[in-house]
Amino acid sequence: MFSGAQISLYPMTDDFVGVILGALDPWRDRLRIETDDISTLTVGPPEVLFPAMRDLFVAAAKSGKHCVLSAAVSRGCPGEPDDPICRSDETGGPAIPLDERKIAAIRAVQATPSTGQQVAAQFSLYVMGTGDHMDEIYGCIDFLKQSGVFERSKNFCTKLRGDAGAVFATLNEAFCRFGPGAGHVTLDITISANSPSAV
Repeated sequence: MFSGAQISLYPMTDDFVGVILGALDPWRDRLRIETDDISTLTVGPPEVLFPAMRDLFVAAAKSGKHCVLSAAVSRGCPGEPDDPICRSDETGGPAIPLDERKIAAIRAVQATPSTGQQVAAQFSLYVMGTGDHMDEIYGCIDFLKQSGVFERSKNFCTKLRGDAGAVFATLNEAFCRFGPGAGHVTLDITISANSPSAV
């Protein structure tokens, strides 16, 4: 199954090129990475993809400068070819009962180590091509409310706040455990750290 993300990172610092490229380097042997003048495509299994996004963002945010990451994350897109680098050990999807998936997702987030970097995030989950997609979305929302990083619902998205480790783990669990296991699922994500705006 094809899985990957189009990522745009915006560190508000003069050395933004070095910050971005330096943070991507440790992942080049585990992800296919292609950068152009708009975004960086990262292709690989979710259990590698989300830690790579986390580490990229934390490396950029630790400068203390305002930093924003925008990402479109997708798995199972019928328009993309299968890619051997995307083989995943993650389990989820409707073959496992929804309540069991919610419990497993909560446990995975609780077991995630702290990064020491506080972030805010908002995201939307899109479950494609299934008649029961709202059951999956409501199940995900129930998980989010128990994740420990849920802040509030917003129009068209859910807002999260907390340590980057727990926030990225929550996004990973939402992506992998809700929606059809072999079907098309996407996330639209915006993450911010060190914002000058009031909380």
